[in-house]
Amino acid sequence: MAALTALGPLSTDMYLPALPDIVRDMATSKEAVQLTLSLFLAGFASGQVFYGPLADRLGRRPVLLAGLGIYAVASFACTFAPSIEVLVGARFLQAFGAAGPVVLARAMVRDLYDGPRAGQELARMGSIMGLAPSVAPFFGGLIAAAGGWRMVFLVSLAFAGVLLVSVLRRLPETLPARETSRFSLGGMLRGFAGLLRHQGFRAYLAIVTLTFAGLFAFISGSSFVLQDIYGLSPVAYGIAFGVCAGAYVVGTLIGQRVAPRLGGEAAIALGTGMLALGGLAMVLALLAQPHVLTVVLPMMLYMAGVGLAMPLSQAAALLPFPDRAGTASSLLGIGQMGTAALVGIGVSATLGGTGLALALIIAGHGVAAFLVFLMTRGARAVV
Repeated sequence: MAALTALGPLSTDMYLPALPDIVRDMATSKEAVQLTLSLFLAGFASGQVFYGPLADRLGRRPVLLAGLGIYAVASFACTFAPSIEVLVGARFLQAFGAAGPVVLARAMVRDLYDGPRAGQELARMGSIMGLAPSVAPFFGGLIAAAGGWRMVFLVSLAFAGVLLVSVLRRLPETLPARETSRFSLGGMLRGFAGLLRHQGFRAYLAIVTLTFAGLFAFISGSSFVLQDIYGLSPVAYGIAFGVCAGAYVVGTLIGQRVAPRLGGEAAIALGTGMLALGGLAMVLALLAQPHVLTVVLPMMLYMAGVGLAMPLSQAAALLPFPDRAGTASSLLGIGQMGTAALVGIGVSATLGGTGLALALIIAGHGVAAFLVFLMTRGARAVV
């Protein structure tokens, strides 16, 4: 299940070092290539509308296999895309397929575990999954340097094939009882509306959404800031990104230790505080001395906060809905990825020459997540 959740970050992070190469190879603009990230997030969000409700009715395995199949076909199209327009469209379809494994892996954890154990398992899964963004940019840089950016998508296709075989051979059906109502657009929307009426769910949804939006701002803009502004090579950029992603893994490991001893709320408080501190430190450091380290070091603190706050907030949001875990997981993903897609567009329009605009966006979302946590204590108590 950790490998399934890694499909999303692998698809976004592994080709980041190649973004400037795509601009040159396809004779296009940075804004057009940024759309391969933003439309990926839009496809990811739109896919999550359907996977959870369908899996609550049909079971996890068949819906999961369908998503992996779509992802594989789209990865093939990305590999041989003749133009930036085709690449953007194929990335949207690739994201639509990748949404299924991510949504259903979270729902399957909720199928199998309850209470604090669900949070622990999501954090553990997150720490394993965190290896993907830790190593993906580094290996993506090596692959792009050796075989060009198209080879990166060919590797994604191979990974999808391995996952398909693994699911067929090793992953059982985990859904304890299927939803009996017929699937319809109206019923699906009513299910989402019912979740949004739950105060605790709304609070955790806001925390997850804001946390991930700051992270995606870095994902979207860091390759241009660190390579084009501060002169890192694709391989050096991969190492810098991997160090930040490693801080995320550290955050998940801290969460696994803090949550059982002090409670999930204390761990989320610590995590959102780290988001705010990391973002503000980046802004102040860049104002004082623009440098690659004044981006990377504060981002490590922010990423550790993501590892603490996001898995535990996701688990807390799913806990009240054992019979609708797929639908709840879908709605979490819709908010998370839809907001991130808008943030990606904003980042591409405001990068500037020092990275300060990127830092301000990251800091704004980190501070907002911390403030939401402080202001929704009563709402979260109803979970």
